[in-house]
Amino acid sequence: MAALSHALGMAVAMGWEILWPLILGFALSAVIQTVVSHQEISRLLPDDSPRSLSIAMALGAASSSCSYAAVAIARSLFRKGGNFTAAMAFEMASTNLVLELSIILIVLMGWQFMAAEALAAPIMVAILAVLFRLFLSPELVREAKEQAGKGIAGRMEGHAEMDMSVPAQGPLWRRIMSVHGFTVISHYFVMDWAAVWMDIAGGLLIAGAIAAWVPQDFWTTFFLTDHPILAMLWGPVIGPFVAIICFVCSVGNIPLAAVLWNGGISFGGALAFILGDLIVLPVLNIYRKYYGWRMAIFLMVTFYAAMAMAALIVEGVFALVGLIPHERHARVIETSITWNYTTWLNIVFLLLAGALVSRSITSGGLDMLRMMNRPADHGEMQHARHY
Repeated sequence: MAALSHALGMAVAMGWEILWPLILGFALSAVIQTVVSHQEISRLLPDDSPRSLSIAMALGAASSSCSYAAVAIARSLFRKGGNFTAAMAFEMASTNLVLELSIILIVLMGWQFMAAEALAAPIMVAILAVLFRLFLSPELVREAKEQAGKGIAGRMEGHAEMDMSVPAQGPLWRRIMSVHGFTVISHYFVMDWAAVWMDIAGGLLIAGAIAAWVPQDFWTTFFLTDHPILAMLWGPVIGPFVAIICFVCSVGNIPLAAVLWNGGISFGGALAFILGDLIVLPVLNIYRKYYGWRMAIFLMVTFYAAMAMAALIVEGVFALVGLIPHERHARVIETSITWNYTTWLNIVFLLLAGALVSRSITSGGLDMLRMMNRPADHGEMQHARHY
C-alpha cells in the first residue's frame, strides 16, 4: 500500500504542477481555433510542395492538441481533396507545435526541450515528405483514399468535424472579445479538455508509477547511460518504441518524458519519445481503420524513421551549440502540494476554467460533448456551428 500511495502521490503532485499551464495552453488554443476556419484548410493543401507543407504545419499548430482529433481531421482533409502528405504534416504539427505542449514542456522539462520540439517538428515533416516521395506509391494512396471514403469511425470524429470559428468580420480582438467569440472559445476549451483528459490522467499515473517503483539502476542499463556515444544513438531509436507501448499520447506523454529524462534517457531519446505520440498502439489501430493495413504499416515505419532521425539531428545541433541541459532535474519529484506560486497560479486559472466551463454548459456545451465521439453527422455539425 505504501508503494501505491507513493506512486499516486507523485502523480497528483505532477498533475498539480502542470494544472495552470494546461489551462492556459488550452485557453490559448481555443482562442486560435475560434479565428481559424476548418472549411478553408483542404483548399490550402493541394500538394506536397514546401509552401503547402508550411501552411499545413501552421494550421496544425492552430488546432487541437488531441492526437485522436488530429488524426481524424487529417483524414477529413484527405477525403475532401487535400494532399495526403500535407494532411500528415498537419497531423504532426497538431500534436507537436501547439501552445499547450510548449507551455508544459517549459514548466516540467525546461525551455531547451520546448525549443528542441519546435525545431524537430519541421525537420520531421521534411524527412517524412522525402520518405513519402521515395516510397509512397500512387497505388497505396488510391487504396487509402478508397478506405478513407468508407467513413469508418475512429475516435473523436465529431470533435474533428466541428467548425465553430467566428467569421472574419471586424478586427481580430473584437471577434475574440465578443459574446459569440467568448462562447465559441468556451466550447473549444471544454471539448479539448474532454478529448485529452484520459491521456493526461493516464500519463500522470504511468509517470508516477515509474518514478516511484522503477529503480535508477534499470534506467542506467536500459538507456546505456554509462556509454555517452551509444546512449546518444540508442535514445532516438528506443524513444518511439517506448511511446508505442505506453499507449499515452497528446500532452499526456510529457510527464512520462520527464521521468525518462530524469532516469537517464538521452536528450534525443526524450525528444523522440515525445514525438512518438502519433504511433501509439491505439492510433495505429485507427490508421488501420482509416486507411487500411498496408498504409497503417507504411505510416508506422515512416513516422518512426522520421521521428528517430529528427530527434538525432536536433540532439546533434543542440550538442554543438551547448544547449543540452547538464542536469536532469525535470519537475517530477515533489510529492506534496505547498503554498507557492504554482498554487496561486492554479487558483487563478481554475477561476478562468470555471468561467469557461460555466459559459459552455449554459450555451449548449453538453449537447456538443455528446457529439464529440460519434461519427460525424452533417446536420449535427451544421447545428454546432450555430452555437
